[in-house]
Amino acid sequence: MRVLFVVPPLAGHVNPTVAVGAELAARGHEVAWTGPPSALARLLPAHSRILPAGEEGGPGGGYTALHDRWRDLRGVAALRFLWEEALVPLARAMVPGVTRAVRDFGPDVLVADQQALAGPLAARRLGIPWATSASTSAELTRPFGDFPKVGAWVAQQIGGLLAEFGETGAGETGAGAEGTGWDPRFSERLVLVFSTPELVGGEGAFPPHHAFVGPAFGARPATPGFPWQRLDPDRRRVLVSLGTLNQEAGGRFYAAVLGAAERLAGQVQLVLAAPAALVGTVPGHVLLQERVPQLELLPHLDAVVCHAGHNTVCEALAYGLPLVLAPIRDDQPIVARQVVEAGAGVRVRFGRTRAEELRDALTAVLDEPGPRRAARRIQASFAAAGGAAAAADRLEKLS
Repeated sequence: MRVLFVVPPLAGHVNPTVAVGAELAARGHEVAWTGPPSALARLLPAHSRILPAGEEGGPGGGYTALHDRWRDLRGVAALRFLWEEALVPLARAMVPGVTRAVRDFGPDVLVADQQALAGPLAARRLGIPWATSASTSAELTRPFGDFPKVGAWVAQQIGGLLAEFGETGAGETGAGAEGTGWDPRFSERLVLVFSTPELVGGEGAFPPHHAFVGPAFGARPATPGFPWQRLDPDRRRVLVSLGTLNQEAGGRFYAAVLGAAERLAGQVQLVLAAPAALVGTVPGHVLLQERVPQLELLPHLDAVVCHAGHNTVCEALAYGLPLVLAPIRDDQPIVARQVVEAGAGVRVRFGRTRAEELRDALTAVLDEPGPRRAARRIQASFAAAGGAAAAADRLEKLS
């Protein structure tokens, strides 16, 4: 069969499709991706088939300009910006290209990231079966249940976009949500969830077409020059990462990290993934690198401190590592809550964390058995879920 992946220009949303695409290709199927071509060329393996969709510069003056405006936003302001300035304009820009890609490639199945709304619009218009790639589990759990006006506003944004293309409806977000019409974030035939109920919670509350396949790790661009010889075998090793998009907002947080490192100097080596210009001088037991080969590094670690990005969280838990979580915006508070409720981590305040608070959180996940035990329980659920192979199995049945 032929499978077309529709993705936004974001690494965390592209990465799961790389793994699933590789599995499908190994089984003899043809795969292609459609989205903003320059961004996808940087995120996909060499020689991937890319069909352009979306303005090359991106909506709102380009993706770099969008990021510069987005990085300092929090809460509802960040949510409004995400929908009004990014997701809806991106969908408008991508619909013509996705439509051409479907006609040119002739897919048997289209797989649309839940934030690539152009995919379902084109699939319905052209009568192609489509599935959702749920690259974050946050929207599956009705995140606006306690904030109905926010949920109604999101539904209004989706409904307005659908109306532009002659479609109707979009109910409140999440599995089991009420509402009329259809929601382009969630296929009614197959939703591939790259997590498990052991992390997401709500086991048994999801319909059978929600396939919890666990994380799917695809090939990543090489990160040359990591000083593996500097990893200290006599200290417990902890990665600190705010993800690629959030590093520049982390100046104050990095100061707390260095303060915690000083207090734990005899026990812990921190591997800090951050720009040197924002961090400044670091002591000898802190390994500072602007980029790290995260998947290759995780087996050498004892814990992870991060912003609760879905990909980093799932990658850490796939190796049984407990977490200290400092969520910043978007889905990160929801993912952090999932980890804490599962018992696999401790949450701290991103904007107000003190060195002592961070030290105590690190001590808790490193010294207390509960977080590591919970992380290993989730690790086992991930392994049992099947990952990319399980996702490919479900897509083969869908076609």
